[in-house]
Amino acid sequence: MKRIYAHCVVGALVCIVTLQTAGADWRVWTIVSTCRVLRDEPAGTGASVRISAARNEWESFQILVRTDAPVKGLVVRPGDLKGPEGAVLRAEDARLYRQHQLKLTAGTYRNDPFKPGWYPDPLIPFKHPQSREALGKARFNAVPFDLPAGQTHGFWVDVYVPAGAQPGEYRGTYRVVAEGGKVVDVPVTLTVWDFALPRVSTLQTALGSPAARMRSYYRQRAKEGKEKEPADWEVAETQCAELLTRHRINATPPGPLVPVAQPDGSYSIPTEQVRRLREFIDRYHVNAVAVRSPVGIVKDPDKQRDKLDAWLKSWDDAAAKLNRPYVTFYIYLKDEPNDEEAYKFVQRWGRAIRRASSVVKVMVVEQSWTEKGKSGANSDWGELHGAIDIWCPLFCLFRPESAVKRQALGETIWTYTALCQGKSPSPWWHIDYPLLHYRVPAWLSWRYRIRGLLYWGGMSYWRQTEDPWTDPWTYGRPNLVYNGEGTIVYPGRAVGYEGIAPSLRLKALRDSIEDYEYLAILERKGLAAEAQKVILPLAGSWFNWEKDPAAYERARAKLAQMILTAAN
Repeated sequence: MKRIYAHCVVGALVCIVTLQTAGADWRVWTIVSTCRVLRDEPAGTGASVRISAARNEWESFQILVRTDAPVKGLVVRPGDLKGPEGAVLRAEDARLYRQHQLKLTAGTYRNDPFKPGWYPDPLIPFKHPQSREALGKARFNAVPFDLPAGQTHGFWVDVYVPAGAQPGEYRGTYRVVAEGGKVVDVPVTLTVWDFALPRVSTLQTALGSPAARMRSYYRQRAKEGKEKEPADWEVAETQCAELLTRHRINATPPGPLVPVAQPDGSYSIPTEQVRRLREFIDRYHVNAVAVRSPVGIVKDPDKQRDKLDAWLKSWDDAAAKLNRPYVTFYIYLKDEPNDEEAYKFVQRWGRAIRRASSVVKVMVVEQSWTEKGKSGANSDWGELHGAIDIWCPLFCLFRPESAVKRQALGETIWTYTALCQGKSPSPWWHIDYPLLHYRVPAWLSWRYRIRGLLYWGGMSYWRQTEDPWTDPWTYGRPNLVYNGEGTIVYPGRAVGYEGIAPSLRLKALRDSIEDYEYLAILERKGLAAEAQKVILPLAGSWFNWEKDPAAYERARAKLAQMILTAAN
């Protein structure tokens, strides 16, 4: 058997190695930029893997394969990355996935450049995400994988740099092997920068609870006689929370805190509830917690002002006992108030809650400027100013001049994406849009000092499709297509465990939150103006941003160098 390996030049974003064996042309290449590679795309060109990361950061790369003849039993085997003074990043600590592909025949509504094809998005783990043991036989298994002829398939590799890792350069080899003695070595070089990301993220997130949404999904499936619920919900919920914290996304505490009425008219949150919440926050590094609305407990916020104030004071007392000042407590008061009645509701309740000067903030999913309604200016509805602590406009409805005015008054801006009307170049969170759409929002957010990111659906909105592992059309039936809308994770049951499986989109979102941390570190060091110069060429506005994924990698390296220089 004859093997011929192409030369690899260290330093580029792509590596290609050609193996000729038994007449087959087997190509293996790698990419580290935020790109999705479709099944029909040809082999890439370039050199071996070179990545960089701070301590307490995940960094990733993709290994892609293509052949002109079938290759059976393909497996990727990670190797130790050996660094200075005997330091080692162990192979068993890396997390590997095979990229599962979905066939998209129709593009998401308004996606004019859509190209039909097989799009990778769900990620099938090599090992159980918690126990790290090999997964048993499942509907979809990561490896060994039989690579068909004339198709491009990929593997995703996550490398974690521990908080105590020695800075410097680490080198090792990942090996792609298959039946018949076929072997391709992929050289990997990782530079560990001499600074660490804080474990609790600066960017706050409210992406809902995939565990709660999954519970609803399986209960409906069980009711229809299609699937059973998980035998142990606590195990499934724990897996969901652990996956979210690894991706720097806030997990939702199970069993919300409930203020209890006291005989003297006050309210109190039981000490045991506060203790459990503290343990959850510390374990999963949570920085924002949604508070159940007092609507229903208090009928009239003006006539029952004392009752509302007492209810809010119970949260102030609980926050003091909790002693986690970086955690924001907020009431999700209203989602997209789009008529006069909804505006009046926000005005009445928001101003009443804010009047108490509680730690509990009022969050409303709405732009911070007055919008004109379909039948005329909604100025007749009155302003929402004075009723909201946290404004959360759509990407495409953000206006810098309005945001600056609210921020100057001590109010906060978050942002979110959903089904924005009309065509817009703002990032869309669908499978058939470039993967960079999930990484750009954090750069744009920091550029405007937006402090939070929200998304609906709990990341696991599967109820409109029979099988999210085969049908990407998750929202909008029967005539509107929204591929992957409301979903960023997939049911873990299909790959051998109860819980959720990640996606390429989730990985890009995690990278964006880590990018935000670089900018936040510089901001805390008094270098915000210098950081702004680096990102402005990339993040001009929500309607004008750089489309080259490699540009963000270069900018991230510049930010890292600024942090290192400031530390010396």
